[in-house]
Amino acid sequence: VSDLRPSALPGSLDVSRSMFDLRSPPHRFMKRYDSVSSVPSSTSSRKDSQGSNRSLDTITLSGDERDFGRLNVKLCYVSSVEQIWITVLHCKDLSWPSSCGENPRICVKGILTLPKPVHFKSSAKEGCSDIEFMETFVFAIKLQSLQAVRLVFKIQTQAPRKKTVGECSLALRELSSQESSHWLDISPPSK
Repeated sequence: VSDLRPSALPGSLDVSRSMFDLRSPPHRFMKRYDSVSSVPSSTSSRKDSQGSNRSLDTITLSGDERDFGRLNVKLCYVSSVEQIWITVLHCKDLSWPSSCGENPRICVKGILTLPKPVHFKSSAKEGCSDIEFMETFVFAIKLQSLQAVRLVFKIQTQAPRKKTVGECSLALRELSSQESSHWLDISPPSK
């Protein structure tokens, strides 16, 4: 429990300054919440175990917290023919474990989590921090079926060996005929 009386907050300026810093590149640190009632962490939870306030930009990330990159996709639902159009555009700031080698072949595997899952996969490209895919996948599926599922993307190495190096997902609740663009944060693969 933190003491929030004014005399106990000499470092509060650091917290507000670091919160401001988090807004400058909105796509890098923004948390996305599915629920409207979710609340971002409070000031007191930003204290370390000694109770001192540290500016968030001085915290070094390690292991699972490091940035794995982002995936850019576009979605569109054509209701007249009941088709979902999924375009995998590119991966940005992509990183992978050193065990995968310098420049592994990388592809994006997509899964629509229907009762009978629908799988698709991009072509494999040479690994680098920014990879353009520009591939569109079209599936004939009723809109009602799609609104209760997620679209999961797995970033995989194909060579030297097949391995999932990251993943991200997106709920399909708000599909429409208006094409929407999404930047998804890639996280470590779930065990």
